[in-house]
Amino acid sequence: MSDKTEEYFDIVDENDNVIGKASRSQCHGDNSLAHRVVHVLVFNSKGQLFLQKRSKNKFIQPGKWDTSVGGHLDSGETYDQAVKREMKEELGIIAPVKHVYNYWMCNDIETEYVQTYICIYDGNIEFDPDEIDEGRFWTKSEIESNLGKDIFTPNFEEEYQRYLDWINSVR
Repeated sequence: MSDKTEEYFDIVDENDNVIGKASRSQCHGDNSLAHRVVHVLVFNSKGQLFLQKRSKNKFIQPGKWDTSVGGHLDSGETYDQAVKREMKEELGIIAPVKHVYNYWMCNDIETEYVQTYICIYDGNIEFDPDEIDEGRFWTKSEIESNLGKDIFTPNFEEEYQRYLDWINSVR
């Protein structure tokens, strides 16, 4: 990407305070540059979870099934602004969300501070074909029978376990 079109993200400290700014390419090559991300778990009223199959053109985890919605916050953007923007961009959804938990995700490529939301939605989903190759609702048993089989992104598998832990904690 040229500098003119490069996205910039806020860099945050361990308390999610903004301490700087860096480009997407810098953040995705230096895991010391912690940046902000939103995830949305979109369920239908039957309790099935919508998952997206990442485009084969994606830099990270191409062709793997992933969280319903996931995206970086642009520099200066709030979590609430980003979650609405990402839901609209990725799935064409405008719907209420509920914030459920936060966590740190760190790997060899990047470090992200993730805020996760849930959404119940039974309407039409129109995903972005540049970002997503396919999408569909999965039952709990379909997801759980495929965990650890290299079908899902490692991030989704971690997210799914966090969701189950959260559900068990609020029961």
